[in-house]
Amino acid sequence: MGQVSPYQVIRRPVNTEKSRNAAVDNQYVFEVDRRANKSQIRDAVEYIFKVNVVQVRVMNMAPKYGRWGRKHVKRSPAWKKAIVTVAQGQQIEIFEGV
Repeated sequence: MGQVSPYQVIRRPVNTEKSRNAAVDNQYVFEVDRRANKSQIRDAVEYIFKVNVVQVRVMNMAPKYGRWGRKHVKRSPAWKKAIVTVAQGQQIEIFEGV
């Protein structure tokens, strides 16, 4: 990806019940750019939220398909998800009180 802004790496936080429960264990879930690697995600989260990142796990989410008559159409595109673990005692405020 070359030299990119941290705000281009992190797209948005994933706000689901499972991700809110993971925040208790200092794990936060983000949608990230599909071309980003773990070190770029780590640097972006540390720069934006001013926390120390302990671990980054990534997974590629498959697109969702639907039917329109006999045709199979793509309802949502593929995307990349990152689960970021921050240091003990630190938290990301954007997830608090959601």
